[in-house]
Amino acid sequence: MAPIVQRNTAHALLLVMVDLLLFAAGLATVVLAEHPAVQLLAGLASGFVIGRLFILGHDACHQSLTRHRTLNRWIGRLVFLPSMTPYSLWDVGHNVVHHGYTNLKGFDFVWEPRTLQEFQALPAWKQTLERIYRSGWAPWLYYLVEIWWGRMMFPNRSTMPTRRKAFLWDCLGVSAGAAVWIAGLVAAAYATDQSAWWLVTVGFVVPFVFWNGMIGFVVYLHHTHTGVAWYADKTAWSKAHPFVSTTVHLTFRSPMGAVLHHIMEHTAHHVDMSVPLYRLKRAQKLLEDRLPGRIVIQPFSWRWYADTARRCKLYDYQARCWTDYAGRPTSEPVPA
Repeated sequence: MAPIVQRNTAHALLLVMVDLLLFAAGLATVVLAEHPAVQLLAGLASGFVIGRLFILGHDACHQSLTRHRTLNRWIGRLVFLPSMTPYSLWDVGHNVVHHGYTNLKGFDFVWEPRTLQEFQALPAWKQTLERIYRSGWAPWLYYLVEIWWGRMMFPNRSTMPTRRKAFLWDCLGVSAGAAVWIAGLVAAAYATDQSAWWLVTVGFVVPFVFWNGMIGFVVYLHHTHTGVAWYADKTAWSKAHPFVSTTVHLTFRSPMGAVLHHIMEHTAHHVDMSVPLYRLKRAQKLLEDRLPGRIVIQPFSWRWYADTARRCKLYDYQARCWTDYAGRPTSEPVPA
């Protein structure tokens, strides 16, 4: 993988500039368009561009975007602003926890499935919320509540016992960025004689909710699959070569993979976080050529997604299979 890891700073900066311009164009359309439907569509498009900017920040946080560590840190903070993602907290939760312990229960908290006993011990309202999260319709709600609000924005000591000045400053920074964003929309509303509530809704709320749905959906697809195991035992997890076996390579008939900055070539990213996103396609091909049959490759379709959401409710960590809410197996056990 060594020849693939080389970073191109000029290429990276071009990607950042293009997506920042796209985001600015989306917000300008929200403000200047005369028809509400066009404004709404522009808000949704802006949310999609927030996702693209976040992927660039994700690479910068891995120090894989450019050759310069300090530049990566500042680019990461800049492009994380529209998604209101505190850079240092994402660094700990994603780089250290998620990548260090992918699909290991008690460590990797993103879309960690509950056991039947854990689900039954929940209060009724929590069980209902869990059912909503895994219905297939609410990845936006899961990420918004459980990840962004619960672990990113000023997290409490139960979710983040470590306290660092960088955590506080990054949370304040993204809060200030959101305040400037909203104030700009309110000012634009008065300048163009529009409803401030409407402009804030389509120019801030809609893009932000869309972005939460986008990342919740993508992360769900990366690590929820009937052929991918979750582990409760660290020894068994380490023997399973988790950096290869615990994630999915989603393929598309459309150019969607490239539109998403190749983040769906996810196995290569987990094997080597230093591979830049603009080289992930090549790295993924190399892995699949060298490890035939070892990597989960899934052609995306909405039928497959609906079937996955129907099957993957709870998890039996002993049998290594998914179950429904009654504990009945809904997938074949993943071989040890």
